[in-house]
Amino acid sequence: MPLRITTWNVNGIRNPFGYQPWRENRTFQAMFDVLEADIVVMQETKIQRKDLRDDMVLVPGWDVFFSLPKYKKGYSGVAIYTRSSKCCPIRAEEGITGVLCPPNSSTKFRDLPADQQIGGYPTPGQLSASIDEPTLDSEGRCVVLEFPAFVLIGVYSPATRDETRTEFRQGYIDAIDVRVRNLVAMGKQVFLCGDLNIIRSELDTAGLAEWLRKEAMTLDTFISTPSRRFFNQLLFGGRVIGERDEGREEPILWDLCREFHPARTGMYTCWETRKNARPGNFGSRIDYVLCSSAIKDWFIDSNIQEGLLGSDHCPVYATINDMVNLEGAKVYVEDVMNPPGMFRDGKRLREWSPKDHLPTSAKLIPEFDRRQSIRDMFFKNSTPAAKTSSPSTPANNQDTGGPVGAVFDKEPADISLKDSIPPASQPLNRAAASTTLTTTTPSNTAPATSRKSPLPKRQAESSTASGRPPKKGKAALNRENSTKAASGLAQSSLKGFFKPKTPTPGDSPANRSDSTGDSTPTLAPAPMSAAMALNRGPWGGALSSEPASESDALAERSISDSATEKVFDPIEAKESWSKLLGKRVVPKCEHGDECQMLVTKKAGINCGRSFFMCAHPLGPSGDKETGTEFRCATFIWSSDWSGRR
Repeated sequence: MPLRITTWNVNGIRNPFGYQPWRENRTFQAMFDVLEADIVVMQETKIQRKDLRDDMVLVPGWDVFFSLPKYKKGYSGVAIYTRSSKCCPIRAEEGITGVLCPPNSSTKFRDLPADQQIGGYPTPGQLSASIDEPTLDSEGRCVVLEFPAFVLIGVYSPATRDETRTEFRQGYIDAIDVRVRNLVAMGKQVFLCGDLNIIRSELDTAGLAEWLRKEAMTLDTFISTPSRRFFNQLLFGGRVIGERDEGREEPILWDLCREFHPARTGMYTCWETRKNARPGNFGSRIDYVLCSSAIKDWFIDSNIQEGLLGSDHCPVYATINDMVNLEGAKVYVEDVMNPPGMFRDGKRLREWSPKDHLPTSAKLIPEFDRRQSIRDMFFKNSTPAAKTSSPSTPANNQDTGGPVGAVFDKEPADISLKDSIPPASQPLNRAAASTTLTTTTPSNTAPATSRKSPLPKRQAESSTASGRPPKKGKAALNRENSTKAASGLAQSSLKGFFKPKTPTPGDSPANRSDSTGDSTPTLAPAPMSAAMALNRGPWGGALSSEPASESDALAERSISDSATEKVFDPIEAKESWSKLLGKRVVPKCEHGDECQMLVTKKAGINCGRSFFMCAHPLGPSGDKETGTEFRCATFIWSSDWSGRR
């Protein structure tokens, strides 16, 4: 299958979801499916680190790399999404100059070992000293990914707003030119894409002749402005007035859209929103997909997608053939777009795994790293808690197969406490943990009769004098939890809720009672297949195409073994739940009669909701002949009603 690279200035990463067709299914995965892209380069994301959400970062089947502004809020920003099943970068960096640092590191990208660098960084003297390099990379304007085939540079070049930004804009454009030329000089191929904010020629903007007349400017002067002069010296076929600048004597990139549509007019990618210029196609082409010479023949198509709304820009794409010519041989594109050993002859040798995440991947941000799924909560086995010095500790006999939603991000400083807590990647059993923690200290291993009261002496005396029971401290609560866990009355895991209880000899309903003497009611357990159904479709097929892991197989085997102990009747289980929940009692109105249930048919947020209303008419106007009925004020939404009047 061909591989498509799409660049799009989205004017806010959530902005497209307010337009068709994105508003139908507001997910990034659905957006990428509509774009039919394997790499999506977004500019002007306008988001901060604290505003990143799960749906932006944890997109199933996709990896993402962000460059976010360091100081300005809701400004600039670049993101590159890569489809893990099609392409996987081998290196990733943020910034065009290489002066930024990888996450959790103080070493700059340009100072990393040679095998960890992408390379091509500006050398002293290549950039103007008027703007320092950290300032150029402080606005989140570039992400650089390296694949075995080429280096992908996604940029959002500064625009010309006023004279105060002219120097910064020119400095950033020079940095792009230097980085691209240095990479090509190293022998690497380059694919440059993004919103460059540069109009290449008179064919790429509407109404240029009228604008030149008003500004009293010639076309040659327009073409010779610094930004256009840089751009045309970078491109093959670019129009350069006069002699070329030093160091820019040779062009190195191809304008793919113009190569496939050399004489097409009206091929614009940006329109002014305030003038509603898009319906009349009065715009400019400032978004580009560019490539170096050695990979130009790899591309079989490039175009704009002006029909896709969602921003003041439209997407621009370039498509690589499924087989490409590399050093005189035909190879599959997957072989050169993934790390060695992942594909061979277009066939996958090993699956992508989280170990393939690069340090700059947004999925490794602490807020999103090592997230547990509901499937893992039910089927992931955990390691048993560490045994304590006492061989009769109840925690040693607890079932640690059940999960709990708490995960420890930091390990406690106490060594004995640390040893009793399972790793963060494993679910934690609350009952087992509380029992283990209370049995690690010598005072907790003593008999209950020899323990002293956790309350201060004065507080204990006042509680005894007033006749009120003393308040329970944390130590007392821990002892109670330990006692419950030892007696087996506490639910040790979530899996234990679904697992049927095997009756022991002499264990009758009359013998089971709590500390107050009340008998403990027992519900008919649900069928064991209910837990397994969380992972399967309505016809028993697996919802996920991923192969079952060894832990999943062991969990399903234990569930199936338990299920063979007793055959559960679904009708019996349903009746048990019906007895527990009971039948809803219809509320009564102020007349003491039962209300009647009605359904809202008027369009609005309450359409389809049922509610209770008094059945008595109010006043003489409630005449059936006139067809008018007014009822009393008793009005209760049945969906909100909890049984209280």
